[in-house]
Amino acid sequence: MRVLLVSSFLPYPLYSGGHVRLFNLIKELSVTNKITLICEKRPNQTQNDIDEVKKFCEDVITVDRKKQWAMENIVKTAFSTFPFLLIGHTLPEMKQAIVQELNQKKFDVIHVETFYVYQNLPKTYLPTVLVEHNIEYQVYQRFVEKAPVMVRPLLTLDIEKIKHWEKKYWREATKLVAVSEKERSQMGRTDSVVVSNGVDLSSFPFKKKLFPKKGKTILFMGDFKWIQNRDSAKLILQKIWPEVIRLNPDISLTLWIVGKNIPDFLKALGDKSVVFDEHAPDITAKIYAKADILLSPIRVGGGTSYKILEAMASGVPVVTTPLGVDGLGATKDVDASVGETPEALAKNVSELLQNTDYAEKIRKNARVLIEKKYSWEKIAKVLEGVYEDARDKE
Repeated sequence: MRVLLVSSFLPYPLYSGGHVRLFNLIKELSVTNKITLICEKRPNQTQNDIDEVKKFCEDVITVDRKKQWAMENIVKTAFSTFPFLLIGHTLPEMKQAIVQELNQKKFDVIHVETFYVYQNLPKTYLPTVLVEHNIEYQVYQRFVEKAPVMVRPLLTLDIEKIKHWEKKYWREATKLVAVSEKERSQMGRTDSVVVSNGVDLSSFPFKKKLFPKKGKTILFMGDFKWIQNRDSAKLILQKIWPEVIRLNPDISLTLWIVGKNIPDFLKALGDKSVVFDEHAPDITAKIYAKADILLSPIRVGGGTSYKILEAMASGVPVVTTPLGVDGLGATKDVDASVGETPEALAKNVSELLQNTDYAEKIRKNARVLIEKKYSWEKIAKVLEGVYEDARDKE
């Protein structure tokens, strides 16, 4: 098939879960399909990044990403039925590029990556497949619940706009894709499909030995532009890590917080046992090779966490919340250590550190789960089937 893929981002370098997902799906799909990618490009992305994606595409056309937090966008939002999120991703240049490609080539399907660029599509007879990484209005709603009371009314109004347009585009798309069963069930369409996130198994070899050194490194990793990662790191530093230290007085412990642009307010919460690392290797497998446990207390967000999937593949035991394994098919205390409160999460870290038989069981079971369900080759075949269903439906 010939696929026109419209995305809110250029999926390279692989510095976020969304980038990892789209890049690997394009790579696998390109084996049997011809893909033209039209996407937003951020200022820090280069021609080399475009060329990396172009290895697997018939063509890659980029439009410059607008600055989201611009006064123009804020003013437009105040007088528009569009929420702030859609205002920032409404790009006449993208729509023009789509029209031009549709006029010049014959496509079988249009794949739209995230609902907030859907408004850039022209009217077309072609079937559309809308892929959602999260239910966005729910992600923002969880943030509002933790926001200062004074700003909640304004944020709530914008979330209602997000909810309206997100649901509208869910109805308009020929086929709708979610990344987890929980989100699929909430979308209100019986014909929606789960195309889960995955792992490149060859890039994340299973660690041969558990806890190879005397000192232990507990890893938290994330992109700190996302509210869910800032929220998780704050929870660890304020409530979980002090309790882990208290429960394990005889073990030399380091909390390794890895990510770009770590906020100063988080750094101020650390002590000598905490390492803030903004220059860790870009190859995340090298990070997992140095970590003993992944601590990922996800309280805000949706979809499936790549850091959890990749840790599982690498043989690094995972401690997380129910939201962190939601939709993975992982079993509590079998494939991952799951707790709801800071106290429970600290206790779970301690149990892994002190009970190596339990930790060994967790990490081996997790790798089996990843091999069975989460290879990109299998996942791309599912998405290809969605394309075929959308084409036949039209």
